Amino acid sequence: MKATVYDLKGTKKKEIALPASFETAYHPDLIKRSVLSMQSQAKQPKGRMITSGMENSAIMRGKRSLPQMERSINVGHARLPRLKNRNGLLNGRVARVPQSVGGRKTHAPKVEQAIREKINKKERKQALLSAIATTANTTLVSARHKVDEKISLPLIVVDDFEKVAKTKDVIATLKALNVYQDVESAKDKRTKRAGKGKKRGRKYKKKVSVLIVTENSSPVYKGARNLEGVDICPVYNLNAELLAPGTVAGRLTIWTESAAAQAGETKTQIVGGVEA
Repeated sequence: MKATVYDLKGTKKKEIALPASFETAYHPDLIKRSVLSMQSQAKQPKGRMITSGMENSAIMRGKRSLPQMERSINVGHARLPRLKNRNGLLNGRVARVPQSVGGRKTHAPKVEQAIREKINKKERKQALLSAIATTANTTLVSARHKVDEKISLPLIVVDDFEKVAKTKDVIATLKALNVYQDVESAKDKRTKRAGKGKKRGRKYKKKVSVLIVTENSSPVYKGARNLEGVDICPVYNLNAELLAPGTVAGRLTIWTESAAAQAGETKTQIVGGVEA
């Protein structure tokens, strides 16, 4: 498979042969599994204290031989544990059981619950290769992005793009490549979140836009990090979640020439204690 390489002014410079990863078959089921597995690594284990709701003096005493103030049966009350603070206002109040105020939970979440989804190494690798191939699929990319008819996918630029450190220069290059309209579309679609999430560091709901894949960590990160919906990633940190946000493949991706040559040859990284 061959692809056209563009310069920073959007003109065709040459053609290169792409690695076999760009010809991988499309497997949406594998891509979805891989993305969900990565998203599950960010979940935090949660549970309850073993003694939660049980740290009180409540007791259920069923002996009929006890004095009326001490027993829990034959006194016209439900047979439930009751507080023993007889000299206070809480005397006789039901506690401990789930249906009581401040009582324990019926089926509380457990710390040992398995909340992380696992995926086989070969399946994860195949999902990544399949997601890489979708960046060259015009049908899938145009289904989720605004793609100009002049664009030939996969979109590859010269390595000089990695050295662009100013935002205005990055915008000029994106306009020359006819992809900046998708960034503007993502900016227009940013909406304020409904609910309490506004108070918890996620005030706005944002749309994803262009993904820039470079050979190494480069100055273009500083130039493009403030653009709405744009992500920048070195090729060795590439994963299925970046290429298929929300488990939907076909993200509009800009590859540098050196990064495209190394696509699919990612190094193993550890995410949340698990290989990703």
